[in-house]
Amino acid sequence: MVHVLSSRTLLRPTDPERSRVFYGETLGLGVHREFGTGPERGTVYFLGGGFLEVSGRSDAPPAPGLQLWLQVADVAAAHAELVERGVDVVRPPVKEPWGLIEMWIEDPDGVRIVLVEVPHDHPIRYRPGI
Repeated sequence: MVHVLSSRTLLRPTDPERSRVFYGETLGLGVHREFGTGPERGTVYFLGGGFLEVSGRSDAPPAPGLQLWLQVADVAAAHAELVERGVDVVRPPVKEPWGLIEMWIEDPDGVRIVLVEVPHDHPIRYRPGI
C-alpha cells in the first residue's frame, strides 16, 4: 500500500498570471509557497486539507473533466462575496438531493469549481450513534 504524506492538484493554465489573479486575489486563497521566477513561476495555494499548485503553462486548457471541490462554511456568503468581486456564477447555491448545498463557478480556463456547504445535519458531519 502506498503511504501518502501529502497531496496537491497541479494546474497548468493557459495564462498563468491570469490564473494567479483568479485564485489568489479573486478567490482569496492563501499562498502556501512560491517557487521559480518569470511568468511560469509556481504558486501553491492552501485548499483546506490540500493544495493547488498553479505553475508552468499549457497550450490548451486543462482536461475538460477536471473539477475542484471546495468546502466552505457558508456558501450563500461565498456567493455574495464572489458576485461582488465580479466572478461569473455558473450556478447559484442549490440544495442537492444528496443534502449538500452547492454553487458552481469556473476559473479563467473553464475549470469547474464547486463550492460546497455541508449542513450541520448532513451525514458527512453527523453520524448518530458514533
